[in-house]
Amino acid sequence: MKFLCVNAGSSSLKFQLFDMPEEKVIISGYIEKIGLEDSFWTTKVNGEKIKGAKYLKNHNEAVQVLLDELIEHKAVKSLDEIKGVGHRVLHGGEKYSNSVLITDEVIEDIKELTKLGPLHHPGNLAGIEALKEVLPNVPMVAVYDTAFHQTMPKENYMYPVPYEWYLKYGVRKYGFHGTSHKYITTVMKEKLGKDDVNLIICHIGSGASISAIKDGKCFDTTMGITPLDGLMMGTRSGAIDPSILEYVCKESGMDIGEVTNALNKKSGLLGVCGFSDNRDVEKAAASGDERAVLALNMYHDRIANYIAQYYIELGGKVDAIVFTAGIGENGIESREEIINRLAPIGLTIDKEVNNTIAGYRDKQEGIISGKDSKVAIYVVPTNEELMIIKDTYEIVNKK
Repeated sequence: MKFLCVNAGSSSLKFQLFDMPEEKVIISGYIEKIGLEDSFWTTKVNGEKIKGAKYLKNHNEAVQVLLDELIEHKAVKSLDEIKGVGHRVLHGGEKYSNSVLITDEVIEDIKELTKLGPLHHPGNLAGIEALKEVLPNVPMVAVYDTAFHQTMPKENYMYPVPYEWYLKYGVRKYGFHGTSHKYITTVMKEKLGKDDVNLIICHIGSGASISAIKDGKCFDTTMGITPLDGLMMGTRSGAIDPSILEYVCKESGMDIGEVTNALNKKSGLLGVCGFSDNRDVEKAAASGDERAVLALNMYHDRIANYIAQYYIELGGKVDAIVFTAGIGENGIESREEIINRLAPIGLTIDKEVNNTIAGYRDKQEGIISGKDSKVAIYVVPTNEELMIIKDTYEIVNKK
């Protein structure tokens, strides 16, 4: 059975076609710059990357490219072979604690929740509506980035603000990267041979979040009502004094939207040193760039601080700490720097083993903690697309 995974952004669309239940990827692709004259895409089949380009004015045209690629590269003989489509959707609010079959009501809810996900939901919706138009009889599933975090206790998701803000406007912590945190939790349950796992999961990429998992469920997480909260990231500030917004508005003449945009797109590593990619920051730091050194120190400090906080929140009963996503899986130096900062709570690293594990090396996962480390520290590659398809496969088969 063939199932399609779609992750549509404001100007991009990623896709993977899976053979289920074997969980085998048949074809994948990434369509970029939708709406711009230099739109292009990259399709990967049998390990080979094939590029294409033409002006795609909207997501409907991008979806047509996607479907044409499936046929052209013989991933499917006809579109009738596609038995289900799983869509990544950013925000499920409080209503959705699980993935759901997409109905007219679900689409209306996604539209309503655009106020909480203004950067992502228009693209998510465009992908859903474009595929519904060309595959009207194929069941589709919404897999929410926030769903996994809905098990947080109230004391961990409430903000200390007027309570009516929560009642009237839904102001609370929701958390994101939930599909990745759910996937890693599932993998670690298998590795550790138990369901009631206590974990600290560090999803560290261009966007970054950490979750505390208690008894196999999310107990706390760093991102908030939007993905801007929590850790310092590639271009996002993470948690800062909220008074900065009003102050900078008054001093600069920018409005609140412009300042918020700067916190999302011009801050973090980029804001401090001019580079958003961790590899570029490390290279600049190695050449003596003081701001790059500062950025890395700030970055590693904040990650270590949250790990320490969650270690305390879990009462010191932690089965494993897991590094995942782009930097978590590949950032050998960053992992070492972060773990060295956590020596006061008994964490140590096996530097030799750590140096052998990365996505671009022969070994992509493993245990990197030292023999005397109080907690086992793992590197485990995430696979959000597989988690989306597993949910989709299960829901469609129930239907």
